[in-house]
Amino acid sequence: MTSQRRELADLKRRPLEGVTVDVQDDNMYTWKCTIRAADASPYKGGNYHFTLTLPENFPFKAPSVVFQTKIYHPGINEEGHICVPILRDQWKPSITLSTGILVLSVIQEKLNNPSPDDPFEPEIATLMKTDLAKFSATAREWTKK
Repeated sequence: MTSQRRELADLKRRPLEGVTVDVQDDNMYTWKCTIRAADASPYKGGNYHFTLTLPENFPFKAPSVVFQTKIYHPGINEEGHICVPILRDQWKPSITLSTGILVLSVIQEKLNNPSPDDPFEPEIATLMKTDLAKFSATAREWTKK
């Protein structure tokens, strides 16, 4: 069984609440994922779709993540890339998507709990730091769209 199939089987056996994962067109390297935003999040009521692409040499190289759903978030840029250190510079082959350090739960946590630190979108981060109410209102407005 390939690493990709093993990871997907583990996720199906032990699903992460609020996250769905399916392969795209039977391609074990491309996963279509959805995160349902938590009720305590500025994105409450939103479902955010992203593609997780596994490189052929996974788990020796980190997967890439691109959000298809537009989101007003300091850590997710306009192109849908997410700023997560574990996917950038902290990746190790021992990290998995389903066990140990849960990559999907890190992405879910980042989405639900935006932080202005280490942003992909500095303007959004600045607004979050200087006017949290306006940031939250804008995030809610984008979620409704």
